[in-house]
Amino acid sequence: MITRVTIQEILADQWETMSEQTLIRRRFSWADELNYCLTGIRRAGKSYMLMQRIRDLLDKGIPRSAILYVNFEDERLLEITAGDLNKLIEVQAETAPQHRVSYVFLDELQNVAGWEKFVRRLADSKYHVYVTGSNAKMLSREIATTLGGRFMIEEVYPYSFAEYLKASGMKPDISQGLTTKGRAAMFQAFHSYLMEGSFPELIGLKSKKLYLNTIYQTIYVGDIIARNGVTNEFALRLLLKKLAESVCRPISYSRLANIVKGSGSSIAKSTVIKYISYMQDSYLIFPIYNYQGKLLDKEMTPKYYFMDTGLLNLLTLDGATASLENLAAIDLVRRFGQEEVYYYEKNIEVDFFVPNRRMAVQVCYALHQSEETCRREVEGLLKFNAHIPGQNLYILTVGEEETIERDGTVIHVVPMWKWLLRDEPCII
Repeated sequence: MITRVTIQEILADQWETMSEQTLIRRRFSWADELNYCLTGIRRAGKSYMLMQRIRDLLDKGIPRSAILYVNFEDERLLEITAGDLNKLIEVQAETAPQHRVSYVFLDELQNVAGWEKFVRRLADSKYHVYVTGSNAKMLSREIATTLGGRFMIEEVYPYSFAEYLKASGMKPDISQGLTTKGRAAMFQAFHSYLMEGSFPELIGLKSKKLYLNTIYQTIYVGDIIARNGVTNEFALRLLLKKLAESVCRPISYSRLANIVKGSGSSIAKSTVIKYISYMQDSYLIFPIYNYQGKLLDKEMTPKYYFMDTGLLNLLTLDGATASLENLAAIDLVRRFGQEEVYYYEKNIEVDFFVPNRRMAVQVCYALHQSEETCRREVEGLLKFNAHIPGQNLYILTVGEEETIERDGTVIHVVPMWKWLLRDEPCII
């Protein structure tokens, strides 16, 4: 059982560490009357979001003693239980009894069984509660029911390209790419963003690959293997490798099971399904389903993408083309929500379809690398628009830009870096 003295030390140490952090502010609007549950892949910046909110409260005159901040990744809290959580409030209140603890920030809380009942009670008692976690089970139906609609649930992603540029000391403005010098700097930044990924702490590091490996191992060993008691690590490793190699292409559970079996490790399709669900729970990967498929096909033959292109490139060689499409998937899901983004495959193939936005998107590293490539990408969109008329049609490339018009149908060819900045000061 954790003692009050230990809790006191932890709270003091963590507050000191948090106070010394340098923050790059991210775009987010907090509503004072709401409670928040922030989820997403590890190191995406959820803790920084909490720190940003805490500093905003301090700037508004909220006393430091009215704010409780606890990071549950502290090894001294490994054995804490739901029954101990109230001690955190009590110890914080004892430090300054003249101020009621009003704001409670609980960082990476997912490993404490029963946490949702505790935060529900806090919300019912009129505390302002902010929770983060790196496991999608925090969004499960059972937990959502327990929270009872008292929390805004928000997914936090690694940096957008605009945030990446800002943190790198560049303006996230399309006009920066109009000059020869500005375009070269923008493209260099984009190439780093594409290949190295967008975790906030990555910026400025020399050993980027080492840092990415550290994140990957934390997710792979801690969030997938240890948390779920995975015993067939060879099969899991092979599945992840195959998913990385298959980005951009639909792949079924049966095919994945056969690939693993072909490598000498026996695995059932049900185990493949289970292992992939663990990867999704850890936010390492996410699926996009076929809009045109039957219900069973939608669930059984998705495309899988990685939550960060840097992690994808740890598992693939020469992955620039796959990374470009993966980056488009991340951007569309971030903007419109995973349930709104599909691919389309039935006689016609389209990389992404967002029905509610009437948007069809192809991704091609270099449209004019060959006549066949250009014909395939353009005709695919033209056929799709004839099948489902009135679409906004785009081809995203690494650097090409033009407008293609065929029989009154317009296709916009847009460099990916400009596409990613389309909501910034200069709009496409």
